[in-house]
Amino acid sequence: MSDSLVIIPTYNEKENIAKIIEAVFSLEKEFHVLIIDDGSPDGTAAIVKELIPTSEGRLYLEERTGKLGLGTAYIHGFRWALKRHYEYIFEMDADFSHNPKDLLRLYKACSAPEIGMSVGSRYVKGGKLENWPFDRIFISFGASVYVRMITWMPVKDPTAGFVCYSRQVLEQLDLDKIRFVGYAFQIEMKFATRQLGFKIQEVPITFTDRVEGVSKMSGGIVKEAVWGVLSMKWNSFFNSYRL
Repeated sequence: MSDSLVIIPTYNEKENIAKIIEAVFSLEKEFHVLIIDDGSPDGTAAIVKELIPTSEGRLYLEERTGKLGLGTAYIHGFRWALKRHYEYIFEMDADFSHNPKDLLRLYKACSAPEIGMSVGSRYVKGGKLENWPFDRIFISFGASVYVRMITWMPVKDPTAGFVCYSRQVLEQLDLDKIRFVGYAFQIEMKFATRQLGFKIQEVPITFTDRVEGVSKMSGGIVKEAVWGVLSMKWNSFFNSYRL
């Protein structure tokens, strides 16, 4: 039984899903993988089902009806992981923008004393962006500065989605209080982790824009992040994320 679960939400990832699963399973440490598919019309879930019988108990699939949002997919996965007693729970994209080999570095960082979360960071020393147009780099870096100014979090890449949580964080966190479902979800989870008193360790990674498939970014997601950060900070003066 592995102590680590990698949660990968999917929607129309048929070009990538088999390859990303194979890449995770090829690592020297054993990771289990949970795919949470939101009713992909391209048959992503069917591909996963074909792989499960040969996965030796390392691959799992949860299917949901409809596109319910990134945040709700991860929270579904967190609850699933806690019930099955995993010690380290990872978030990772299916499109190879996150290098599966970096799971080993995130695991090592998160297993250090007093660390509740490790973050694959584009904006610490050694972190990089590849194949990104200038406008996306400007928006992404500007968002990170904005979030740090509002929240006072000492995290240079607060919108990052390549993350490892220790079990202790998710056990103490009231997941029902997480409000955001888009990219603001990533910010809120880091903010909640800090509010619970855990330290966050950033690990430099190279973030590569997807090669295959279609980006899920939308104007609504950006708007949620901008206004959500303000409301999240304000609400933190009156409410706690602790169970």
